[in-house]
Amino acid sequence: MQATPLAIPDVILFEPRVFGDERGFFFESYNQRHFEAAIGYSVDFVQDNHSRSAKNVLRGLHYQIKQAQGKLVRVVHGEVFDVAVDIRKGSPTFGQWVGEVLSAENKKQLWIPAGFAHGFVTLSDNAEFLYKTTDYYAPTFERCIAWNDPSIGINWHSEGPFSLSAKDQQGVLLSEAEVFE
Repeated sequence: MQATPLAIPDVILFEPRVFGDERGFFFESYNQRHFEAAIGYSVDFVQDNHSRSAKNVLRGLHYQIKQAQGKLVRVVHGEVFDVAVDIRKGSPTFGQWVGEVLSAENKKQLWIPAGFAHGFVTLSDNAEFLYKTTDYYAPTFERCIAWNDPSIGINWHSEGPFSLSAKDQQGVLLSEAEVFE
């Protein structure tokens, strides 16, 4: 598995070696030793999540202010544009974002450490999205930054119109959000 730090180096893109022939394919989707060597520290995943979204569904930008979650995300059906925003106040990349197209076809995965807001938009007719988290879901601590905050300026790689949950429609600007110190 190849690990590539993105423009915000704490966010890492993983690309597996895929072995395939006319019968199908095989790849190792997770190996703890290789993963921890690539990110440079130890993590324990405690929860696996699976969501399905229709075209132009935009989810995010989510994070938990306490019980912060690191997330290893991938797509097993369809295609999404996945985004991480650095919301660590003391970070030199605070308020910056990185994004990658993740798809069932490219089999790429993105590591988004704690301290980042996360979101994605479905580019295909529908998509199934899997992610491992380093802490449990804690709705009391869940926060949402507005997906269209002009100070962040995310290019979502889709014209929309976007479909957002009621919760995501209430996202706040980064300047008003609780962030990590």
